[in-house]
Amino acid sequence: MPRSAAKRTDLADRLLFLRDIPFSISAAVGFIALSGIAILNGLVMVSFIRELMHEGVTLDDAIIEGAVTRLRPIITTALVASLGFVPMALNTGIGSEVQRPLATVVIGGIISSTLLTLFVLPALYRLVNGKAAQQINNKGV
Repeated sequence: MPRSAAKRTDLADRLLFLRDIPFSISAAVGFIALSGIAILNGLVMVSFIRELMHEGVTLDDAIIEGAVTRLRPIITTALVASLGFVPMALNTGIGSEVQRPLATVVIGGIISSTLLTLFVLPALYRLVNGKAAQQINNKGV
């Protein structure tokens, strides 16, 4: 097994350990679905920030406005998706051994990716694109 795949499995096992659920195909499907949601939220926020900058808004104001504007849609998406998976996560009946890992991964991942998207992504964007973004803003491109 490649080293990166082994690390990924170890991380997934640690996340699922809290609920005493082994890593399975269902959990892997949950990670795949989760990555789509997390990436989409991040891309939409970064695109919105860049659009504001092209309109002449300063970098810091664009980041703040982008985070505040995207706050409601991101939290709504996270809340709806998480609440939709709660019955699956709490299920103990027939078939729950397939549903619980998927739901656990999605609920935990959505909560963490939401926090990362709203708080860490804007800070990283400022850190990485500070000078380049200011040059774009100064040129008015």
